[in-house]
Amino acid sequence: MTTPTIASLAPLLDRLFSEAEAASEATEAAVADLSDAERERMMRSMTEYRDLYGRLKDAPLAVSRATGALLYMLARSSHARSIVEFGTSFGISTLHLAAGLRDNGGGRLITSEFEPSKAARARDNISAAGLIDLVDIREGDALKTLSTNLPDAVDLVLLDGAKALYREILDLVEGRLRPGAIIVADNAGHSPDYLARVRAPGSGYMSTPFAEDVELSVRIS
Repeated sequence: MTTPTIASLAPLLDRLFSEAEAASEATEAAVADLSDAERERMMRSMTEYRDLYGRLKDAPLAVSRATGALLYMLARSSHARSIVEFGTSFGISTLHLAAGLRDNGGGRLITSEFEPSKAARARDNISAAGLIDLVDIREGDALKTLSTNLPDAVDLVLLDGAKALYREILDLVEGRLRPGAIIVADNAGHSPDYLARVRAPGSGYMSTPFAEDVELSVRIS
């Protein structure tokens, strides 16, 4: 039996998750002067989120191990060939999704990252995993990078960038979503307008909260 790609990535992923966990104190220190209310306001603001994420430009902001495993399983079970990711960071989530593509026989993963230094680190990590041929890393504002040259049919979307933009990113990709396409939104509780959109009756989605503040949605029409 062929070893799944995700299994062969275990040493790399263990290192990256350990580094992310070790960086938690530095991440907290970067926003220590902000109250919880200020952080939440900046996270939900269509303008102030840039200041918040500027403070966190060196922070991994990684998905959890459980969410990473979920992403791989969803990519495999849906037989995904075309994936769009909003928020690459250091590439931990990207690795799980790209591993799913590899084990599905190939495909294309388009991912967008605003911070150049994070995009560079992600590219190094994805190259080290031998998956860079499957990944198109687009550097810059996702409202621009994900507005053109997307696949005709998208199978899976991960939203894990600035929470204020979740609804706008969904607008960009919605016309490309095939029936049955899966949308995973991490930390979706910080994006109430997005949740209202995908949970609304007649929205064209079936959506439910799942695991650690993850919203799992399926395009049904």
